[in-house]
This record gives sequence, structure tokens and C-alpha cells, in this order.
Amino acid sequence: MNALTATGLHKRYASHHALRGLDMEIPEGSLFGLLGPNGAGKTTFIRIANRILDPDEGRIELFGAPLGPDATKRIGYLPEERGLYKGMKVGEQAMYLAQLRGLSTSDAKQRLRAWFERWELQGWWDKKVSDLSKGMAQKVQFITTVLHEPELLIFDEPFSGFDPINAQLIREEMLRLNREGRTLIFSTHRMESVEELCSHIALVNHGQNVLHGSIQELKDRHRSGQFVLRYRSEGPLNLNLPEGAELTDHRSEAQGIVAAQFRAEIDGASRLLAALAPQVNVYQFEEVVPSIHDLFVQTVQGA
Repeated sequence: MNALTATGLHKRYASHHALRGLDMEIPEGSLFGLLGPNGAGKTTFIRIANRILDPDEGRIELFGAPLGPDATKRIGYLPEERGLYKGMKVGEQAMYLAQLRGLSTSDAKQRLRAWFERWELQGWWDKKVSDLSKGMAQKVQFITTVLHEPELLIFDEPFSGFDPINAQLIREEMLRLNREGRTLIFSTHRMESVEELCSHIALVNHGQNVLHGSIQELKDRHRSGQFVLRYRSEGPLNLNLPEGAELTDHRSEAQGIVAAQFRAEIDGASRLLAALAPQVNVYQFEEVVPSIHDLFVQTVQGA
């Protein structure tokens, strides 16, 4: 089952057509990266999924059922534009947001106290939100996003404004929530986070889903057949290439190491390595697999 399914979504703002028949399938239990250049339609899609906006056309389903009023209890949403009321006390603000999600006063207070202790925020409960640093305010908002234990969590640029230590804390929490069975969607421009965290991605461009699938499927689909071999040799080599293999670069590097790049099928690359192994000391042999950053750039520029 999909956690979220969008079919034929259209959304227009005056003369701007933000979504143009967007289709999207987000598998249940996935950690899903929502990618795209600025203005591609990602935020519009996220707002429709949260019932902040209605689509002009199309439909969206949550766990196989039409998106309805109860969605707010099943979804947690951390928007890119952070928003806490600066004049309220931290604990008061957190309690207010928790109760908006349907938690009772006692449940909200119990859960918040536990989170505040884990993240060493308990000393800020009775202080004003305006006294919080940007990073601490974002930690409070993250807590209020996940507090009601929703089945689907949507994070828009969740690492924005965090130092490396707190960014790692958020990553670990996201992975823990996913291991516990939550479906996570997060929108980001940080491709290294996508490579590290995601099981699936979709790339939105000009209001359409132009690239989607699991990370492994996409990398397999876009293999170029390029391999890199780095080696050290005491003498000249017999570089008889298997049929269909092509040497594309061969150059000396530092400390007597030679780098060879060639294009071949997997079995051809294996035969070449087997032929060279008795002649050289191999330091590296690997396939050049496209990164998510490469796929992003190629797809957007190709469009």
C-alpha cells in the first residue's frame, strides 16, 4: 500500500500553473526524498497533502482512502517557514500545538516532558519563545511535529539552520521514526542527506514528477558502464581488452599509481580485472555509479 497517492494534481495561481497533472506514489514505510529546483511545485504539493490548499483538479489518497478532515491526526508537518508565537512561553506554546493535534492535556504534558528531558530543553519550559536561539526553536517545533505519533511525517528542509551536531540529532530521530514504521517525506536541496537517508525519491520539475523510484532502481537504470581501476605496476602491461570494452582514459597519478577508466559490461569488467590482477597491485576497482546529485542535474538540465 502507498502512504500517499496523488493522481493528476493541478494547481494554478493566477497565471502560474504550479502543478501540471502531478502523479506521485509514496510507499508506506519509506523514507522518501521530494526533490526539485526552486519553483518546481514541491511546496504546493506538500500544502495540498496537508489540506492547507485544495487542488484545482486531481485527487489525493492517504493510506488508500480519500484525504479527509481526520488527516491532521495522521500527518505531522514541519514547514520550511518555522512559526512559533514569540510572546508565549515555550511549554505553553508546545502544549497548544500538541492539543491542536488531538492530544489531551495530560498526554501532551507527559510526552512533552519526556522529549524536553531527552533533548535537554527542560530548563526552557517557562521561558519565552523569543529567548530561544533559532536552532532551539526548531528543535521545539520538531518535537511538536512528531509528538502525536502520526503515521506520515512531512519535513520541509528539516536541517535548515541546524549546526552539524543538531543536524545529526535530527537525522537520527528521522531514522528511528522510520524504523518504527512511520513513513517520512522530506523536501531538501541537500543531496548528501538524500543519499544518506532516503530509500525512495521523486524529482518534481515544472509541476510534474519527472523521475521517481527507489534509490537503487534509479542508479541501476542510469548506469553508464564506466569503471575505474587504480593500480601500480613494475613493468609494461598487456592491456588486451575483452570484446565490447573500451579504454576511455589511462594516466599516471602520484606515487607511481596509474588510473584507468573504461566502459564495459559487468562481465567484461570482471574479465579485464582477472587479466590484469597477476600483472599489477590493484588499489581500487569500482563502477562509476551516478549520484543523486548527478541524476538531479542531468534530469533538470535535460528538461
